[in-house]
Amino acid sequence: MKNIEFTCIIDDDPIFAYGIQKLMEHENFCSKFLAYGDGKEAIDGLQDLFNDSEEAPDLVLLDLNMPIMDGWQFLDEVVKINPPNEINIFIVSSSIDPADHEKAMSYDVVNGFIVKPITVKDLNKIMDQKKDHLNI
Repeated sequence: MKNIEFTCIIDDDPIFAYGIQKLMEHENFCSKFLAYGDGKEAIDGLQDLFNDSEEAPDLVLLDLNMPIMDGWQFLDEVVKINPPNEINIFIVSSSIDPADHEKAMSYDVVNGFIVKPITVKDLNKIMDQKKDHLNI
């Protein structure tokens, strides 16, 4: 199975970010991580990354409810920047509100919605979707 190389975690909960990173490491899900605590920090950091190295994460795990710039605002901004390769964005939220799910899936850049906590089964679904998309 082809692993995802580079994952970006955008979440204001450092315990979640640490936990998902450890789960991904344990499952050999990806080899490189980048974490941001809010959407503004992520937009600025990703734009710098794209400008400096022309490298983009293969996968973004995005929380919706964050300070400074929330996940919705991040989605509105990320479509304005030009990543060097396609980014797969999955919303990872504690929200079970169907309106949040519907709104998230209205963004072309969003590939899926996962209700926290993330499990190994969820990681496998992400990987399966990536394999289908890439015809691996």
